[in-house]
Amino acid sequence: MLDASKGERRGDTPAVRARRGLQVVGSFVLLLYAIEFLNALMLHSLNRTFGLRPRTPDGLLDILTFPLLHANLAHLLSNTLPLIIFGFLVFLSGARVFATALASSWLGSGVVVWLIGGYNITVGASGLVFGLFAFLLVRGFFNRHWGQILLSVLLFLAYGGILFGVLPTVAGYVSWQAHLGGAVGGVVAALLLSQRRPA
Repeated sequence: MLDASKGERRGDTPAVRARRGLQVVGSFVLLLYAIEFLNALMLHSLNRTFGLRPRTPDGLLDILTFPLLHANLAHLLSNTLPLIIFGFLVFLSGARVFATALASSWLGSGVVVWLIGGYNITVGASGLVFGLFAFLLVRGFFNRHWGQILLSVLLFLAYGGILFGVLPTVAGYVSWQAHLGGAVGGVVAALLLSQRRPA
């Protein structure tokens, strides 16, 4: 977030950031659908090549690709709306904040899956969803910003139930490890970007 005391970049108003956020987040989601369309044509063979394989040397490179792939269209649809909402809300604080939160969520999700994931190949952007959500939940407390805290309370009331997704589950097809890692990454990003001011 740009500090008003240091001066905002010319033209970087909330309305401009909102429009830019819709463009960036919308483009990212469209990219996910384009990849899913191609993957479906290839009978989801991309998942076997670029999905994350835990504790394998090649799996380290899969950290860069696994959130871009999904098991099927229904899997992608389940991630779409929260990804748009949370991504847009994060982007309102600026492109740097969004990029940092997204990258930290991406990395955190991938590293945790690689370290403690099951034997199945992991794909999906849900780790990013959990990371952006966790970022929005905690950043206001790190920043001591009442507006951000109020937003976090509203988001918790609306979407707090998804946090159960970070707990080990009997549903083997759900990667709670990706959710947990993404959430940790979101909290780390909020801490790195915190702007506490002296009293």
